[in-house]
Amino acid sequence: MNPLFALSRWTIPLLFLAVPLLGFLRRLPLYQSFIAGAKDGLLTGLNLTPYLLAMLVAVGLFRATGGIALLARILAPLLGPFGIPPEIVPLALVRPLSGSGALGLLADLFAVHGPDSHLGRLASVVYGSTETTFYVLTVYLGAVGVRRRRHTWLAGLAADLVAFAVAVMLVGK
Repeated sequence: MNPLFALSRWTIPLLFLAVPLLGFLRRLPLYQSFIAGAKDGLLTGLNLTPYLLAMLVAVGLFRATGGIALLARILAPLLGPFGIPPEIVPLALVRPLSGSGALGLLADLFAVHGPDSHLGRLASVVYGSTETTFYVLTVYLGAVGVRRRRHTWLAGLAADLVAFAVAVMLVGK
């Protein structure tokens, strides 16, 4: 057996043992610390819920009303010369907003074109190499109270755009 594989199998269990043991040795109030952390986590989740719900409803409405399909048809003539199939555009547009919405679009592409088709492979690489940028910004920056997000979302969307372009180049035609 590969020693790195053995180490990787035991990393999480050892971590679960080491953290409480270290706290015990330092005479920290483990149970009270756990309860305080759980309480903070629940409050953070409650504070973020309205923002997440609003984002999920907006994505669902945009998809259900055909807005994504319309935008894909509008962008198709512009993207065609770059070898970007119009069927992949909805996935690229929804992925920064919603992982579950993008997963639904990915499943739709698989159902229509098959996972082993060119479009299925391209969709898989796009899905795997891009991030749910706005979701991550909402959760992580909202959790710590960051208000000025201008450069963060620009950098995240730029990374998504680069990932999309590289996916198109790597999968090819």
